[in-house]
Amino acid sequence: QVQLVESGGGLVQPGGSLRLSCVASGRFLGIFSLDTMGWYRQAPGKQRELVALISSGISIKYAESVKDRFIISGDSAKNTVYLQMNSLKPEDTAVYYCKGRDRRNNDYWGQGTQVTVSS
Repeated sequence: QVQLVESGGGLVQPGGSLRLSCVASGRFLGIFSLDTMGWYRQAPGKQRELVALISSGISIKYAESVKDRFIISGDSAKNTVYLQMNSLKPEDTAVYYCKGRDRRNNDYWGQGTQVTVSS
């Protein structure tokens, strides 16, 4: 039983940076107790894709297209996960979703936040 609230999306120029935040609340034992916690994105006309993921509170996985530019992190005291996005490109434009999965394989999604990279 987890609720996720996202923030931080917006319009940014190519080469700029944004930091997305996802605050988790509800009946659970903390963000790093979840099986997975991470970020996905979906651009118009394209499939939703994994951007970055924390598994079992330890292992981190990035999409190849972002691994040298984006950083996923979490703050257990604040029940918050972050996605720091640097050197943004127009192809990063998408709706970004926060997602968690608990030990019972229940999935929880944020509402999505629009990131637009354009000059």
